[in-house]
Amino acid sequence: MTIDELLEQVLAFRDERDWKQFHTLRNLIVSTSIEAGELLETIQWKTDAEIEALLRDPEQLRGLRHECADVFLYLLLTANTAGFNLLDAAAEKLKLNAERYPADKARGKATKYSEL
Repeated sequence: MTIDELLEQVLAFRDERDWKQFHTLRNLIVSTSIEAGELLETIQWKTDAEIEALLRDPEQLRGLRHECADVFLYLLLTANTAGFNLLDAAAEKLKLNAERYPADKARGKATKYSEL
């Protein structure tokens, strides 16, 4: 499935339920943040070893997948509502990050670009 096909399905799902009225840019951004918080909950208070074990547990992995999907779907709706293509925005940001974090300066470092 392409991202355009997925977006088409998401919009159809939304429209079949008459939810567009609730999908203002503000509400979509808030909802994205809430879903990101739910994604964080999947690893809250867990050690790195427990998180690795989570990935081997089909039920917990399913929960992680669903929380990631929720964030992704809200991001798709946010971008659509704001009038831009999320893939294009991601590609643009990746290019900017490559400029900000040249591999020869950033390799192996978690330093912010302004400090490199």
